[in-house]
Amino acid sequence: MPPPKTSGALSVEAAIAGRRSVRSFTAQPLALEELSQLLWSIQGITGNRSFRTTPSAGAVFPLKIVAAVGGMGSTVLPPGLYSYLPQEHALLPRRIGDCRPALTGAALGQESINTAPLSLIIAADYEITRTRYRNRTERYIHMEAGHAAQNLYLQAAALRLATVAIGAFDDTSVREVAALPANFHPLYIMPVGHPPNIP
Repeated sequence: MPPPKTSGALSVEAAIAGRRSVRSFTAQPLALEELSQLLWSIQGITGNRSFRTTPSAGAVFPLKIVAAVGGMGSTVLPPGLYSYLPQEHALLPRRIGDCRPALTGAALGQESINTAPLSLIIAADYEITRTRYRNRTERYIHMEAGHAAQNLYLQAAALRLATVAIGAFDDTSVREVAALPANFHPLYIMPVGHPPNIP
């Protein structure tokens, strides 16, 4: 993917002020540069290769990001599922085909997933953190997922895109649709796209 940018036209204050949960999207596909920037904002590498864009307790990084690209969801990528590889800042194809209808069904029929060109699934392996933090595992992982989701909200706002955090879904169904390994638990589905009121 294209390398991420570390400066932009919109200030962080303006991105915070403009951040909203949006559930309606146009059919306009996302450019590869936009997808690159969104993924980097969630789990990208910063500076030293041990640092990332979101804090992680003990720097163990238990999160996994899966990109579900819809039909005509990208100007370059075919529809399908892709795993984000932070160290390489690359996408690994996992499954070909538009999984938005199945993912919508797993999320109790929330149509924003079906209409957005892209949905990013944030999942976590609890055992990665549990080996170090034991009874505080859930707390730390949920904090980390929240940091990642907020970064995505702000990056989307900075790109004049929009997203919404979805937490109502059947975990087993989402795991199957997203081709997640059994040890990863889905925490968020975040549809992303161009909102109707922004050209």
